[in-house]
Amino acid sequence: MFRVVFVMDIFNRNVVLAKGGIRENYRPVSDSSAVCGTSIPLEILEFLHPGEVYIADLNALQGKDPIDINSEIIREVSSKADTMLDFGISSLRDVDKALSIAGIAIIGTETGTLAIIKDAASRNPGRISVSIDIKHGKILKRDSEIPEDPFEIVKLLNGLPLKDLIFLDLDRVGTASGFDPEFLRKLAEASVHDVLLAGGVRGMEDLFALERIGIKGALVATAIHSGSVPPEVMTGGLEKAKNTDQ
Repeated sequence: MFRVVFVMDIFNRNVVLAKGGIRENYRPVSDSSAVCGTSIPLEILEFLHPGEVYIADLNALQGKDPIDINSEIIREVSSKADTMLDFGISSLRDVDKALSIAGIAIIGTETGTLAIIKDAASRNPGRISVSIDIKHGKILKRDSEIPEDPFEIVKLLNGLPLKDLIFLDLDRVGTASGFDPEFLRKLAEASVHDVLLAGGVRGMEDLFALERIGIKGALVATAIHSGSVPPEVMTGGLEKAKNTDQ
């Protein structure tokens, strides 16, 4: 089943809406959402009822105090929905902390190393997802052992017991600007893990197109808040949407 994962970028205990990966410009989601009038994470969760949630802890990702301000809220969200957490993991200690408050820890190429990814996956099989982070067409990374080519990264990760592989195009986040279907098709074919797309989804047709090319899911926020993807898809899946259209 194609997974529609609801994204919550949390800063100072409130959900903000991402746009173009420029984190300092993110605004409270209630300022622009067509589907909910609150920026409080648990209220949004109760209103939209997503089955699966991706949380980016922006305080932790940006190193802005108080670093741990969102931890308790993330733990509460995780008790109500399957939750994957990205807070800029750069050590095995960070991995342990993430897994203490969420079901899945995300290690992004922007902050993690290949060694940490390998160790974390072997210690926590099925509870680690890797995010291939892209900005301006280039892999964001601090580890020279992580290749410049995303297909080479996929090859290195194929032998690890990961949960998922996320392709995160920061330039397209919150922009509803689409994606490169041929590139994503090849990426999905190269990976033994489920590949999820983050960034660029415009609406339902994009979700159907991603499913057709072998992508197993999409991380969505702007498309939900704009109303171009109905919230029911997060629980009923694309099949329910197809049946509704018929």
